[in-house]
Amino acid sequence: MTENVEALDELALAEYLSKNIENFKGPMVVTKFEGGQSNPTFKLEAASGSYVLRRQPPGKLLKSAHAVDREFKVYQALANSSVPVPKVYHLCEDRDVIGSMFYVMELCEGRILWDAALPEMESNEARSQAYVQMNTVLAAIHSVDLEAVGLSDYGKAGNYFERQLSRWSSQYKASEIQPIPAMDQLIDWLENNMPEDDGKVSLVHGDFRLDNIIFDAEESKIKAVLDWELSTLGHPYADLAYQCMQLRMPATSGKPGTMSGLAGKNRESLGIPSEKEYVASYCDKMGIDKIDHWAFYLAFSFFRLAAIAQGVAKRALDGNASNKEASKVGAYVAPLAMAALGVIKSES
Repeated sequence: MTENVEALDELALAEYLSKNIENFKGPMVVTKFEGGQSNPTFKLEAASGSYVLRRQPPGKLLKSAHAVDREFKVYQALANSSVPVPKVYHLCEDRDVIGSMFYVMELCEGRILWDAALPEMESNEARSQAYVQMNTVLAAIHSVDLEAVGLSDYGKAGNYFERQLSRWSSQYKASEIQPIPAMDQLIDWLENNMPEDDGKVSLVHGDFRLDNIIFDAEESKIKAVLDWELSTLGHPYADLAYQCMQLRMPATSGKPGTMSGLAGKNRESLGIPSEKEYVASYCDKMGIDKIDHWAFYLAFSFFRLAAIAQGVAKRALDGNASNKEASKVGAYVAPLAMAALGVIKSES
């Protein structure tokens, strides 16, 4: 029998939170947010105000996956930095309260946008400014003084991509449902074409994308960056390539739970910078001339997303996925691997 990840015991949870969060007061109503494939996330509407609860899914989890405690730590660390994040209130590591670890944070009001073409923005100027904001915030993340904010021990030393490739290859194999030759070929290429470690280390978000950002309800200003589950100390180009990888993907309906790219879109007509312009803007902010080995960074990004999708599909098969559409995600693994192989061919 699997636990229902769609609902929480409102009475028991309200009683617990009233004892552990200052000024929290029930009763409360709990609603699960749409979208998201990893950690189930809920809106808590209590007598004392509105909050967000983010939990690990119940059941057996892969090692180091669904690290809500790491998210909580990084939110705390960035509270007074130039990186906009929500305020966090409480981390509960006692799994007996709701069945898994969870934390509670403030509810940031604003817009979460799902379509990379930003049709909700009223003008090209607004769309351009939104991408400027994303570029600026990404550079701010990579410029955080790790010692000053207490994150100098937030990741391991050594070659980030070597560690990441090992981690995600292992997790992919642990979640494999059936052999996918393109993934095997991609893993082999990445292992044999890894750049030498250049010593760059920064805080990396790990899943920096449009729908993990809350924009102001009226302006192009970013109010908060969400979903730091995959954050660590690592190589800054991983985040940049990951976002650019997404923008290379097909345009979709932009519905919650989907990843919408800009393939086939005329960026200039929308006021959205080209990939070359976006990367150049980032380089300017970081004080560097250019980025070598771009094909590797992009291919690795496709690979990691494919490995994550495979994990989602395996959880659906095992019955403990956080999203009803999770079983369909496995269909993306092979196309993502093929897209990475296409990047290698065209960019190398």
